[in-house]
Amino acid sequence: MQNLILRDPVIFAVTAGFILDLIFGDPHSMIHPVQIIGRIISFCENLYRKIFGKKERTAGVFCALTVLFISTAVPCLLLWLCGRISFYLELALQIWWCGRLLAARSLRDETMKVYRAVRSGDLEKSRKAVSMIVGRDTERLDLTGVTKAAVETAAENTSDGEAAPLFYMMLFGAAGGFFYKAVNTMDSMIGYRNERYLRFGTFAAKLDDVLNFLPARLSGILMCAAAGLCGLDSKNALRIFIRDRKKHDSPNSAHTEAATAGALDVQLAGDAWYFGKLHKKPYLGDPIRPVEPEDIPRADRLMLTTSVLVLILLAVIRLGAERILHVL
Repeated sequence: MQNLILRDPVIFAVTAGFILDLIFGDPHSMIHPVQIIGRIISFCENLYRKIFGKKERTAGVFCALTVLFISTAVPCLLLWLCGRISFYLELALQIWWCGRLLAARSLRDETMKVYRAVRSGDLEKSRKAVSMIVGRDTERLDLTGVTKAAVETAAENTSDGEAAPLFYMMLFGAAGGFFYKAVNTMDSMIGYRNERYLRFGTFAAKLDDVLNFLPARLSGILMCAAAGLCGLDSKNALRIFIRDRKKHDSPNSAHTEAATAGALDVQLAGDAWYFGKLHKKPYLGDPIRPVEPEDIPRADRLMLTTSVLVLILLAVIRLGAERILHVL
């Protein structure tokens, strides 16, 4: 075990963190790193809006760069200080942070709350449960709409909440995870295309598109393979993934949703309400059968299986790259 840890502590830390997240999830009694990043974003937004006034794009760039610096430099410093004391103390902190930067267990727990509410037939309870995990307006959703929203959230977060953090943590350890989470959190807070953030959040939104480019495609492809392992329609998952993965304004958002729609043989996405305004969106997948409550746990299993495949593939690539560099 010691030789394995010393050979590549990053792979060990990311894998252990992944397992830690699956077992324990996010302790509600402790503040989450993303909450801290969110507070930094709010502070920097207010600061740079005051400094730059109407120069919103410039203010947004400075806000994003400051958030990225703080969110990455502080973890790096703390890891360095722990490493000065003990290699294993630094490793323990890496493992803890890697686990906290992943979202599989918490996402499963939240979507299963929606599942239980939908199964009970309580529409108001279902709407309230799904409102905790989606950004869209939920007051117009019926039970089928609530179910679709939960399935789509599990699908989308396979990339944003699992594949992308794993990708950057496997490259740079926990610090890489913090860097990605800072960008992703900025996109969710200031990346909206509304009057307030259309200019201010442009840089953060574009940076999120860049960072998610590879993870979105990797997770979409592996999700098609995972569908077969989950007893779902892997052939249709691949067909719909290839056909519908670009049917979104964002270059990355539809990849895992399309694969999920194909795997489940259902139709997802379509028009949705945000902040009281209807947004017209194309459908993903074919309505081979209607969406049903059981699709929520199926989407969760697909998300978890895809995440395992992503972890294994990234670890193999990292080990292979290290071997090649050693030979060179």
